[in-house]
Amino acid sequence: MNLNDPLETHFRLSGPLKAGLSRLGIKTVEDLLCHFPVRYSDTAAARNISGLRRGEEAVIFGKVSRLKTSKGFRTKIPMADGLIEDDTGSIKAVWFNQPYLAKMIPNGALVRVEGKVSQRRPRPGSAPNEGELYLSNPKIEVVTELPTAVGDSLFGDQSGIHTLYPVYPESQGISSNWIYHAVQKIFKSGILDSLRDPLPPDILERYNLPTLTTALVWIHAPQRESDAQAARKRFAFEEVFFIQLERQREKKEWMKNPAFIIEPSPETVKSFTARFPFSFTEAQSKAIAEILGDFRRGHAMARLLEGDVGSGKTAVAATTTFAAIMTRPRGKDGEKQDYGSLQVAYMAPTEILATQHFESFIEYFEHCQNLGVSIGLITGSGCRKFPAKVPSFKNGARQNWTDISRTQLLKWVANGEIPILIGTHALIQKSVQFKNLAYVIVDEQHRFGTAQRQKLAQKNATNERGAHIAPHLLSMTATPIPRTLALTIYGDLDLTLLDQMPTGRKPIITEISTPQNREKTYEKMRAELVLGRQAYIICPRIDEPDPAKEMAVQAKSVKEEAKRLETKVFPEYAVGILHSKMKDAEKEKVMADFKAHRIDILVATSVVEVGVNVPNATVILIEGAERFGLSQLHQLRGRVVRSNHQAYCFVLPETQSQKTIDRLRALTTAKNGFELAEFDLKFRGAGELYGRKQWGISDVAMEAIKNIKMVEAARTEAIRLVEGDDSFAAYPLLKAELTRRERQRIHFE
Repeated sequence: MNLNDPLETHFRLSGPLKAGLSRLGIKTVEDLLCHFPVRYSDTAAARNISGLRRGEEAVIFGKVSRLKTSKGFRTKIPMADGLIEDDTGSIKAVWFNQPYLAKMIPNGALVRVEGKVSQRRPRPGSAPNEGELYLSNPKIEVVTELPTAVGDSLFGDQSGIHTLYPVYPESQGISSNWIYHAVQKIFKSGILDSLRDPLPPDILERYNLPTLTTALVWIHAPQRESDAQAARKRFAFEEVFFIQLERQREKKEWMKNPAFIIEPSPETVKSFTARFPFSFTEAQSKAIAEILGDFRRGHAMARLLEGDVGSGKTAVAATTTFAAIMTRPRGKDGEKQDYGSLQVAYMAPTEILATQHFESFIEYFEHCQNLGVSIGLITGSGCRKFPAKVPSFKNGARQNWTDISRTQLLKWVANGEIPILIGTHALIQKSVQFKNLAYVIVDEQHRFGTAQRQKLAQKNATNERGAHIAPHLLSMTATPIPRTLALTIYGDLDLTLLDQMPTGRKPIITEISTPQNREKTYEKMRAELVLGRQAYIICPRIDEPDPAKEMAVQAKSVKEEAKRLETKVFPEYAVGILHSKMKDAEKEKVMADFKAHRIDILVATSVVEVGVNVPNATVILIEGAERFGLSQLHQLRGRVVRSNHQAYCFVLPETQSQKTIDRLRALTTAKNGFELAEFDLKFRGAGELYGRKQWGISDVAMEAIKNIKMVEAARTEAIRLVEGDDSFAAYPLLKAELTRRERQRIHFE
């Protein structure tokens, strides 16, 4: 048996079993070994069979006999059943959809069994309590000997008997019990003897971590709770450590690139910021200073600007953009270089957001027309340029930009006539070529993969020696990220936080509503609409489900909810809709109408989550709130924190369970997104926070990433090794493992 062997090579897999394994991401022997338990059931407090009662969870030890397979009389469900006996009595055990157990467990074996005590229906005419007791789908494990006394506290020290039974993540068609027995079969194959540990011995010793082989045994079959914890610590450290190795090596490579030395005068920067209708916060000023400091160093900047919703990231980006395009750069040797105007590229994940940034930059740079500052916009829908030769009027508003052909825009960008180009993924197409790209800004950067960022960063100039000149890179995000997670997944980026809100900005009032209080919530919204404000209503889905194809769900849909609101709730107000299936031109028109207040209430999906800016919108109602993550809810309510007017957010869950309410209550108590992210990290269970889907980090590492000391230790070791020798010649096993992970890696962004 080898780690890369497909499971079907060594296991007989039925169709449902294959499907279940696939849903869990398990294809090979290694995948199964790395499918770790989520918890352990403690079986030390074993029971006598004679004392079992209906409805309780119980652990018993005994001898199994009469094992056989059969099918349900009516349901035809395949099953296995057998009899478990101890000195006090016997009880039947039934395993539904698990007939293989009758062949895996030999008759007469000594076993430990754990499961729920159920009771068959009593025969007609008999007393209600006379139905036969049985164990339903119990976990079963062969042991070498029985404990001398039930409840003996020394179970864990006896040969072949451990008290902690692993409970694995399950899926339809595959049970935790099947995974347990499959892992035991892998162990018995002797594969563990051939494993070689990629972690250097000195690191294992320094942090008291078990070896790879020991950790696998301890995590799947621990004798003590401390063994399981030590194993989880080791695997968490290993995962974070290898992420850090990749990130630190990427950072070292990036810093080898020469970059334009940009040194704007303080007067130049001040002349730009003085024109803003608001004062910059201390955090914004500090962020600008850090970025300008990076511009002067001679190697390419790689920085992450993390700011809460409405904290002013775009103003920081605009100011540093102005500093770049208005400064004559110096080369790395310190001499002035005649490159002509430097250029800036600004990439956003959606057309709505790219268009909004284009309009914001026009507002910021309109006074710079006499300086020759032009701004371009490139998206899949078309291209635009500011300033227009002749301003026009559209929908009653002055339009100082003009639509231009893609060919003409690309020509002007290539020859340097357009110093600022804003766009979507269209920016990274081969046809887009810059003359002197000095600065790249990536907004909501977690929505782009590493390869996409690198493609944009490679669209740059060469110096007089033909050397590659890398642009300075600023990644921005409004998604709150706990510090430990940021240090891990963005280890190659220097971190800057915007942790202050603009002066005069009022904290949003967030309320958890209920279906019973829906009308009161509508009246609170109406009070804002009467004042001339606007509102968002967010729904989890676009259309109502097709009853013929899909089970009915409670989640409200954009289209049906908009009709209901327009006819029954707010007939006096204009209602519009926005969702991802609309064409880009339709989306743009809806947003233009909403900004111009031709729409009072916008019913939308979470497509408005990022960057949509309508200062007059002060209230948002989120339907089916429990369907969204806390960070996503925070992003959504950020749509109404765009002015100094009091803003309101109403979250209306479909279910009213205590767990749902407790989780949503964090929205009402957290002071900002960063605090909310830390709350989510601290209080939500494995697999519920971010997990594999969002960040590419396993649940084991996500649990342990709550520990800042562990993250910093992994980071310290990675930096030490990379600075010493980033080829890792002295660590061949580590190098081989890193290469393997890089080939298979998920983009963590």
